[in-house]
Amino acid sequence: MVTQDATALPKAAGIIGKVPSSPSQSDVQLNVDPLLLEVADVVNTTLDLDTTLRRVAELVRKVIDYEIFAILLLNEKAQELRFRFQTGYPKEYAERARVKVGQGVTGRAAQLRQAILVEDVTKVNDYIEAIPTVRSELAIPLIVKNRVIGVIDIEAREPGYFTDEHRRLLTLIGSRMAVGIENAQLYTRTTRQARTLLLLNEIARELSSILNVDQLLKRIAELLNRIIDYQMFSILLVDESGEKLVHRFSLRFQESIHLKNDIPLGRGLVGVAAAEKAAVLVPDVSKDPRYIMANPETKSELAVPLIYKDKVIGVLDLEHTRRGFFTEDHKRTITTLAAQVAIALENARLYEQIARQERRLERDLSLARELQFRLLPPSMPMAEHLDVAAKFVPARAIGGDLYDFVQYSGSRMGIVIGDVSGKGAPAAIYAALVSGILRSHAPIEPTPAEMLSAVNFSLGERRIEAQYICLMYSVWDDEHRTLQVANSGLPRPIYIHDGKMQIIEATGLPLGLFDDAEYEEFTFQTEPGDMFVFFSDGILDASNRAGEMFGRRGVERVIASCAEQSPDCMVTSLFQAVEEHSAGESAFDDQTVVAIKVKESVAKRP
Repeated sequence: MVTQDATALPKAAGIIGKVPSSPSQSDVQLNVDPLLLEVADVVNTTLDLDTTLRRVAELVRKVIDYEIFAILLLNEKAQELRFRFQTGYPKEYAERARVKVGQGVTGRAAQLRQAILVEDVTKVNDYIEAIPTVRSELAIPLIVKNRVIGVIDIEAREPGYFTDEHRRLLTLIGSRMAVGIENAQLYTRTTRQARTLLLLNEIARELSSILNVDQLLKRIAELLNRIIDYQMFSILLVDESGEKLVHRFSLRFQESIHLKNDIPLGRGLVGVAAAEKAAVLVPDVSKDPRYIMANPETKSELAVPLIYKDKVIGVLDLEHTRRGFFTEDHKRTITTLAAQVAIALENARLYEQIARQERRLERDLSLARELQFRLLPPSMPMAEHLDVAAKFVPARAIGGDLYDFVQYSGSRMGIVIGDVSGKGAPAAIYAALVSGILRSHAPIEPTPAEMLSAVNFSLGERRIEAQYICLMYSVWDDEHRTLQVANSGLPRPIYIHDGKMQIIEATGLPLGLFDDAEYEEFTFQTEPGDMFVFFSDGILDASNRAGEMFGRRGVERVIASCAEQSPDCMVTSLFQAVEEHSAGESAFDDQTVVAIKVKESVAKRP
């Protein structure tokens, strides 16, 4: 401890001390002016709060050679003074101390808005003892625009250490320095808010890019620690019932732990935050009846609800072992961040839900694709005078095209190729319906026109809005080598006879749209080498990147080049030409080709 000699103080400080005879007013003015210039220099040259407070302390030391000194700033909402700069006090006391306005010497100086000089603190009833050996105290309020922002407080171990001149000069210094302190506070607050906003923006951008819920929760904890140095942290999510909060992620002193205790909405601090859709800040949990003890070390807690589209989806819960650790600034910051966290969390949950649905849909589509291909003929039909080839490629996992071969009595068979409106699962289901209808009518062995009319009638009885099918139905008589053809909206087929290519002008209305539709029937007496090629719209409509369709001209070019080849070669060549034309562009529509060719010669039977 430094011995403070009152008579030596003026010589050391060069201002006014406790001396037998007071200096003249001119001497005081002479000594005050340089000091006020230094005060102005502090006010005008720095906006850093710590630097400002330190320089205030240095200026005061030029007036009084103190040992115990503090600057306490006012928390207006709590109406209490808190240590912001000090020397001579125990560190633990300065960190925890809260002086209510009106309490003790410093509290009364703030309340009365005037300096208070106490020559002997042992004679003051409301004196707050921080250091047992203190005997005298001087408290100077810091006032800006008639508003108290803090108090300069000096204590000494000798009674009567401070004088009226000290009080007058420190009041003068305090009135000037208050402006500098407030400016520094504003600058510090604004700078901190700007840094916080930038950090929040950075966090929001990062969180929005994480679509795995578990990774997101872990990252939230890491990023939040850059804003608040919490010791315990939990994210609780509202369960499917909407009645309780479930611990989804928890940290205790940077170690991940698993908590199983669920909390009903409305119970405990987190339950209250969720039920009331408002942040709950508790400086001392031991004094709050709503608190449910989960960790004996917890002294203060901040619970902030996660709200998405006015619905609470969870709670961010922060805890600390120090009372009063969390502030209103923390509350505002975390409330702002919680809005971004809620969006990111809901996006991640939605993404995971969609991903699960897509995986399930992928499995369903895979099964549907397998079933659809199993519904197709497992092999080409065998006929004495006819070779057959067919191929179907859906635009998506499953499609609405179909082809089939229906056995009639004797040596006759029905040949089917169809194209359902639309694509994907609805078209595939409709195609399966049509396939079933076709086979239900096959036993009566209708002609192609009769089959189209029968299918049209059946679909009319089960009419589905905006669904229809274009169908080509043919009947091949292998004994007489004749082919009957009827069409209901598919592209006109191509017939190759005597080396010449001709279009079969078979047209008709799609099935399932008009009840009274009639269909024309064509009959061909074939010869060896004749070929018929049937195809769906997907072949004609296949487009390249320039938007140019393969078209009928492309089909005819391939058919002409393969006229002397087998049906297999014809089908393969058509699909290869379409693929080359598309040049990697995805198919817009399902593609199906059926080719039949009358055999050149028949092997003798054994």
